[in-house]
Amino acid sequence: MQGKISKKEKPNKLIYEKSPYLLQHAYNPVEWHPWNLKLFKKAKTEDKPVFVSIGYSSCHWCHVMEKESFNDKKVAELMNKAFICIKVDKEERPDLDNIYMKICQIMGRNCGWPLNVIMTPDRIPFFISSYIPKENKFGIIGMINLIPQIEQIWKTRKSELTKIGKEILSRLDSLEQRNSEIEISSDILDDTFEKLFLNFDNQNGGFSYAPKFPIPHNLLFLLRYWKRTKNKNALMMTKKTLQNMRIGGIFDQVGFGLHRYATDKQWLVPHFEKMLYDQALMVIAYVEAFQVTNEKKFEITAKEILEYVLRDLTSIRGGFYTAEDADSEGVEGKYYLWSEEEIRRTLPLELQEIALAIFNVEFRGNYPEAVQKNSGKNILYLGRPLPEIARELNMTIEKIVLEMAKIQRLLLKKREKRIHPFKDEKILADWNGLMIAALAKAGRILNKPKYVKAAIKASEFIWSNMKTKNGYLCHRFAGNDKAINGFIDDYIFLAWGFLEIYDACFDRKYLGLTEELIEIASKEFWDYEKGGFYFTAKNSEDELRRTKKVQDSAIPSGNSVALLILLRLTRLLGNIKYEKMAKKMLRIFAEEVIRSPLAHTFLLLGVDFSIGTSNSVTLVGNPDEKSFQNLRRILNSNYLPNVVVKYCRPKKDDNEHKLLNNKATAYICSNRSCKPPTNSAERMLELLESKRSVKGK
Repeated sequence: MQGKISKKEKPNKLIYEKSPYLLQHAYNPVEWHPWNLKLFKKAKTEDKPVFVSIGYSSCHWCHVMEKESFNDKKVAELMNKAFICIKVDKEERPDLDNIYMKICQIMGRNCGWPLNVIMTPDRIPFFISSYIPKENKFGIIGMINLIPQIEQIWKTRKSELTKIGKEILSRLDSLEQRNSEIEISSDILDDTFEKLFLNFDNQNGGFSYAPKFPIPHNLLFLLRYWKRTKNKNALMMTKKTLQNMRIGGIFDQVGFGLHRYATDKQWLVPHFEKMLYDQALMVIAYVEAFQVTNEKKFEITAKEILEYVLRDLTSIRGGFYTAEDADSEGVEGKYYLWSEEEIRRTLPLELQEIALAIFNVEFRGNYPEAVQKNSGKNILYLGRPLPEIARELNMTIEKIVLEMAKIQRLLLKKREKRIHPFKDEKILADWNGLMIAALAKAGRILNKPKYVKAAIKASEFIWSNMKTKNGYLCHRFAGNDKAINGFIDDYIFLAWGFLEIYDACFDRKYLGLTEELIEIASKEFWDYEKGGFYFTAKNSEDELRRTKKVQDSAIPSGNSVALLILLRLTRLLGNIKYEKMAKKMLRIFAEEVIRSPLAHTFLLLGVDFSIGTSNSVTLVGNPDEKSFQNLRRILNSNYLPNVVVKYCRPKKDDNEHKLLNNKATAYICSNRSCKPPTNSAERMLELLESKRSVKGK
């Protein structure tokens, strides 16, 4: 069930929840409960283990397991008899997901979603698995056989299960005992580049073979590495990956936006769900690539992704929705696939052959399942850059772009009439923070004020609707209801969004809001003894263990983003406290970063900022004047990742920041050493140690 809830059965306790994912399971015959610590007392009274199933609304295999097992009366009877059953939306409760995913990794299991954990009433996990079929298959024991086995072992060998669980928790505790005093040097940047180079797919781009994920953190790292070293391979890997994703099936060629990942190495066959965080992080990657190369295709792709987000993932009140499902009508990808006949019926005669050629449409289809069933369904993809396609069709690039735009509009209009994939309309503070940061950055660099306005509107929605009376953030908003105490990602990612808004409009209010969030994060999440931010606040009751998340997954860790924000705020505000916190983070996490750098590439953006020269620019002048706007345009159009910019209105009695020659003036400081002020854009870039040519002059 994806969005539509069958009301043939009596609902379980999930019917009162706001999470779309939990509501999808509200009419399962399984007696599901939402997470509540009181349930573990109930389990102890009834002498039952607890079955916790963690998933999310756009998860394909979550839907499969629900259809096969959780909607099956025989399986439900077994579960209800043997367990207390709890359903968790991982996007609502990333704290629970993080801890049990770590346990899954410790146990050496195949980790993914749905994540199914069986534990004692004391919350000691002894069994964990991802997707479990109803019957034995794929070499996996099925639910029908597994449940009676667990039930029997619980009755006869309970102490053994408890012992196993305690050993697992002991190993988890040992992972959190960080005592690193190693200093991170620039060697880690070289080592990370070498590892990325060795993992790079030279033919298709990306850093694995199949399945293939976007991993924007890798690309952001490579751009900074190119800036630091001028290593051509770093830029080549970034450009090739971004280009091949855009022309592949992982990119929605009709409605825009990126699907979650490709199941093949060519980026052709996607897993069709669309996540808000992927759109946000990939916008940042494309925008920065445009800054570096000035190649229009990267700018256009960033705008296309944002067109999708603003059209399909934006609420009326300004907040951003979480995701769109991979499935529609119970079939993965059905909404996105096209046959040759459908395209011919949709388009006028003069556009049909062009569309078939541009998007590589085959009569028998190219989607693997469609080919097997001889249904003629195609994933639309470009396969090669537009100039090559234009040459093959004997058309100018300008003509092919115009015709392609017409084709996309007509196909999108037709596709809108299909049954849509389910849209998860809950609003998450952390993911919204990422999208706010992406919009503000794109608005500033691409000179698109509408993006900045959208970022501000979203930030105002979060600030007005997702805070408690004491000024703390809530994690989730759904059904006009805010809930769940904020996690470190909520504070840090929203702080990032506010900081990017400040960069875009120089309204000091947003700098103040950034600092306000960092101060709350410091009070509630910071480890004053060793350093680093815990994932949960200090008075959290639900978590089995209080842990720090530092590895970057599909989303960068809160600690990774916090490191970069603390370093930027140090330069902007001159607050040494933030610099001390950043240094403490670099020290405590150094050992695991050095051991596994590819798992920490976003954190390494902060390392790159902290090592070597970082600059602050204070622009003094009237923002409405041409001389000020020229300096601002030059800063925005050149790739200067380790430069922070602040604004100061000129004052007659301010001897520190005077106008030179009555024109806008740039004051530059590098590593606490100030340089002569200047009105010249060329001189400003020289002082910032940029060897790039001046763009936008």
